[in-house]
Amino acid sequence: MTNGFVIIVDFRLRSGSEAAFRELVDENARSSVRNEPGCRRFDVVVPQGDRSRVLLYEIYDNEAAFNDHCRTTHFMRFDRQSAPLVEKKEVIRGDLVCEG
Repeated sequence: MTNGFVIIVDFRLRSGSEAAFRELVDENARSSVRNEPGCRRFDVVVPQGDRSRVLLYEIYDNEAAFNDHCRTTHFMRFDRQSAPLVEKKEVIRGDLVCEG
């Protein structure tokens, strides 16, 4: 049995796009937690020493809630506007099996 659905996204940004990307992703994260009942957590992480990389850690009640997230206006705006700023993107899907 799982305790939620997890999405981890690893973005590698184009040089010079860090500030613009952060503005877009931060707004998407805030809107997701504020407006989506199935979104339990949405963290934006920048690894120390590598400002061109942004990691997202998101927890949803279930995969259906994540699919709903992907259809929201704020996500579609983020996805469209951030695409030219991204060099590479990796998405990992997982099941939350233990909440510490």
